[in-house]
Amino acid sequence: MAATSPPRRRPAAAPVAVLAAVAVLVVLAAVLVVGRADPGGLKDQGPSQPVTPPLKPQLLWPGLASSPSPSATGSAPATPQASPQPVPDVTASGRDITTVDVRAVLAKDPGVSTDERRALGSCTECEVRSPEFRDLTGDGKPELIAAVVVPRQVVLHVYTLADDRLVPVLRVELLPGFSAETIGTDLWLFDPTSVTVRTTSHYQWDGVRLVRVEQKVEGVGPVPGPSAAPDPVTSVIPPGGRAPGPVRPTAEPAKPTAVPSPIATKAPGRPVPALPGVQP
Repeated sequence: MAATSPPRRRPAAAPVAVLAAVAVLVVLAAVLVVGRADPGGLKDQGPSQPVTPPLKPQLLWPGLASSPSPSATGSAPATPQASPQPVPDVTASGRDITTVDVRAVLAKDPGVSTDERRALGSCTECEVRSPEFRDLTGDGKPELIAAVVVPRQVVLHVYTLADDRLVPVLRVELLPGFSAETIGTDLWLFDPTSVTVRTTSHYQWDGVRLVRVEQKVEGVGPVPGPSAAPDPVTSVIPPGGRAPGPVRPTAEPAKPTAVPSPIATKAPGRPVPALPGVQP
């Protein structure tokens, strides 16, 4: 009897766990691909940039009063300026504009008027203010800001430095009582056109000079003064009569007087008459 061969075994099937793991890997790969293509996904942009605080206004000549002038009639328009040329015979030692003498600069500047030159002499009603230094061109170096006070007018000058030479980049006429400030490299001038009106001018550097980029006229209302307390003393004059002395309002109402009792009392030394029908 021939021996029977054993039945052939089928090849073993892949474990279910391996198939499940492969399926999970495929799904994860698809998710990663979709996530990278999604423009709205979160991305690491590196360290955040530091926040720069906003610029604050800085007053020019803060110790001087800036009350409007009641006699002012209007703000003088800016004088047209030619191409700026260096002030002759004036240099800045070490290319430092803060070392120059502001009076020497004004004396040599051809753009300074005759009235302004009086302020450099013995004019008792004139004044050359101490210079201010602010960066108005954005190059990190300060400009020289000068103010010449003459009767009924103030002239503002701004000079920048080219190598060691001073170049005038702004000349503007203002009214007494003006105020000025800088915000970053911007220059703001506030001119008291009248007691209730103020003209605001905004200047910026255009690469050659400071130019006015904005101007507006705004009402500022009357100048507030000390409030006068009402006078508690009033006078009343009757028709056809003479004025009496001052009458002051009563601080509090008068107290009522005592009301006599209705019960009759005996008067000393006099008998009380008997009433009819009543025995004493």
